[in-house]
Amino acid sequence: MPYENNNNNNERRERRDRRERREEPKSEFIEKVVSLNRVSKTVKGGRIMKFSALVVIGDGKGKVGYGLGKAAEVSEAIRKGIEDAKKNLCTVTLLGTTIPHEVIGEFGAGRVLLKPAPEGTGVIAGGAVRAVMEAAGISNIRTKCLRSNNPANVVAATFQGLRTLRNAEAVAKTRGKTVEEIVG
Repeated sequence: MPYENNNNNNERRERRDRRERREEPKSEFIEKVVSLNRVSKTVKGGRIMKFSALVVIGDGKGKVGYGLGKAAEVSEAIRKGIEDAKKNLCTVTLLGTTIPHEVIGEFGAGRVLLKPAPEGTGVIAGGAVRAVMEAAGISNIRTKCLRSNNPANVVAATFQGLRTLRNAEAVAKTRGKTVEEIVG
């Protein structure tokens, strides 16, 4: 009888080890939670608490997206935010480790100034903009939030600014000139 009990313990241990070895596949994206907000709704029986998570994802090579997830649990809200961000991916025009030119992004009351910076400057940005820049792979940039500090509007304004960036080749093509004529 003791031998049989020992055999069951070994089987349980092997099953547990297999569960622990089975890890979730690593995502190719950098995931950053920009803001986590708890909201409550008052109903007849009391208050109902829910969470909203603003998430930014990127591959560190110029592809970046953001999403908003809402759920009754924090982990579920973050998961939904990541799924939403994967649906809203966009490609950013980069010039080495910075952006090609200065731009102001606007969304709602949020306004964000994005300025290129020389090598070695680093990311000079506030929390919401910093998350977007690190996820996009921009390592040298100067930014300033000009109006609203609301994370949702700041992130959306940053994305609007990043989408309007164009490199010298794109400008030359639309103007019907060569890159040398544009750059000077």
